[in-house]
Amino acid sequence: MLAAFLAVGGLFLLGGLGMLSIALTPTPDLTSFGSRQVALSTKIYDRTGETVLYDLSPNTTRQHVPLAEISGHLVRATIAIEDSHFYEHGGVAPLSFLRAVFVNITTGSYSQGGSTITQQVVKNSILTNKKSPVRKIWEWVLAIKLEQKYTKDEILEFYLNEIPYGGTLYGIEAASRAFFNKSAHDLSIAEAAYLAALPQAPTFYSPYGNNRAALDTRKNLVLTRMRELGFLTEEEYAAAKQEQVTFSETPRAGIIGPHFVFYVRQALEEMFGPDVGIQGLKIITTLDATLQQDAEKIVGDYALQNEERFKAHNAALVAIDPTSGEILSMVGSRNYFDDTIDGKFNVALGDRQPGSTFKPFVYATALTKGFTRDTIVFDLPTQFSTACKPSDVSKSEPPCYAPSNYDDKFRGPMTFTTALAQSINIPAVKALYLAGSKNVVALAEDMGIHIANPDQYGLSLALGAGTVRLLDLVNAFGVFANDGTYHPPVSILRVEDAQRAVLYENKPTSRRVLDPGVARDISAMLSDNVARQPAYAPNGPLYFPDQDVAAKTGTTNDNRDFWTVGYTPNIVLGVWAGNNDNSPAVKEVAGYVVAPMWHQVMVKALATRPKEFFGEPRPILESMPPALRGVYADESGIHDVLHFISRENPLAQNSNSKDDAQYPYWEYSVRIWSGQ
Repeated sequence: MLAAFLAVGGLFLLGGLGMLSIALTPTPDLTSFGSRQVALSTKIYDRTGETVLYDLSPNTTRQHVPLAEISGHLVRATIAIEDSHFYEHGGVAPLSFLRAVFVNITTGSYSQGGSTITQQVVKNSILTNKKSPVRKIWEWVLAIKLEQKYTKDEILEFYLNEIPYGGTLYGIEAASRAFFNKSAHDLSIAEAAYLAALPQAPTFYSPYGNNRAALDTRKNLVLTRMRELGFLTEEEYAAAKQEQVTFSETPRAGIIGPHFVFYVRQALEEMFGPDVGIQGLKIITTLDATLQQDAEKIVGDYALQNEERFKAHNAALVAIDPTSGEILSMVGSRNYFDDTIDGKFNVALGDRQPGSTFKPFVYATALTKGFTRDTIVFDLPTQFSTACKPSDVSKSEPPCYAPSNYDDKFRGPMTFTTALAQSINIPAVKALYLAGSKNVVALAEDMGIHIANPDQYGLSLALGAGTVRLLDLVNAFGVFANDGTYHPPVSILRVEDAQRAVLYENKPTSRRVLDPGVARDISAMLSDNVARQPAYAPNGPLYFPDQDVAAKTGTTNDNRDFWTVGYTPNIVLGVWAGNNDNSPAVKEVAGYVVAPMWHQVMVKALATRPKEFFGEPRPILESMPPALRGVYADESGIHDVLHFISRENPLAQNSNSKDDAQYPYWEYSVRIWSGQ
């Protein structure tokens, strides 16, 4: 009873204080906001804090137009998605507000808005973007004051003329002319729905970025809300949903690392709101401007050569410091401004098949389980599907699975080291089976690689059948470089406000995801220049004399993706080549298509970094079972590894996997090869 009394009393007290605040707070002047905003410009810098990568508001584009000159479609679309009760409330929507307050208090995140259009005017024009309960109440008070002084149409007109639509575009007229080359008065229903969809997250939903599908989904949500509110007939809704809208080309601008800049901008909008470009912030990023400019030049030059030689029109690159996860370079395409190759799409953030660059994660899992670098597996024609016969070594039509190698040759017994260094497929599939698919997927996840629906790939997962992002793949290789410690990718080091007070500073986080010995084993395997031969030339692009450099190439079977990822203890660098539309290139291996590009950028990167060496790999002890030390024969003859060890416990002495379902399949090929 007492608790209820106190609660009611508290509500009355808060209500009284709220009424007093409303009475005493001066009403903001809408006419003063625009000039104050234009004066503040957020700039993105490289890691030194001296080189400007991009000024988010160098020439802020805005053009005020009366509400009567704005398309009614746009007005209704905006109200439908942002504030469907705009003409009914007095500045705040109490139920939405209380629901948001409840979620914020119970979660402690202050992530729920519940904001009306009037509150958004206050939030974007007067208050800071720092979220707190006090700020939310102050926003509410000012919104009520605005509603007391201005009409609904005046508030809506101001909102539509000041809201950010992406980049340096503020206001609906600037956005309409930039995106569609027309006045806001002339927007179609579908065009209006697209523009109404943008302000929630202008960089994320940009029609020129990686999330066009998400923009289309949100546009359709706008149309659905318009139909539900009676703003559209069924016929208008259906026609607008099917309308093919074409966006204008974006103009060039003075910018270093455009894909990286807009990757950072999206993060900034999530941290500080969509109007971050006019908050006067100084953003210190992780980018090495010199390396970035070198990388852009090299990627651009090689991509043009690849287009002519291999019909691979595009290329991308990511470089990361493995000791911190800091992104040093990001090239999302050969040319951001080249629309013939969809240059604005950031391939570094797109899903592509990794091919053989996924194999190190397979072998790392097997090594974690107890296998060694010297474990022998046979590279022979092998049927892996138990739904087929062991003799079906040339059948791969479902349900059979008998993969081949890139050169259709088979090499007999190979150590894990030589099989990985030469990127041979059959041993990799066997290594996946020995390691266990679920274990491989789990390790990849721990290292930052998410594979959607991994069960659908079966043993082909060993050959890179899933999809990954270049950024995640490069960062995962950094775990090997960093002795098994994972750092999430970092792009922003520090954010300062207009008075240079620090608003955000990156606090490095890390976690151990791989045994250091296993990481050093993989580094030893991937940097063994002798083991690479004859698949790679002794003085080829993967080799650096007097320097520890580990590297792995990858080519998908359909010639749609070509990769090279390599690292030292202080930098990891990955490149990709192919076509954005996923069309195949000429049949060739990554060692010819992208390894030379990777090598040239790596030379630039290593020239400015101290020479460091990998730690020693783990010793292979005489006390280990013979099969783990490279033995593949006993008194009964020559056998594959399942004959000698337990798949589940390879370190156990005097055990084997003869009852394993794969045993007769692997042994069949060995018997044929050895003539037993």
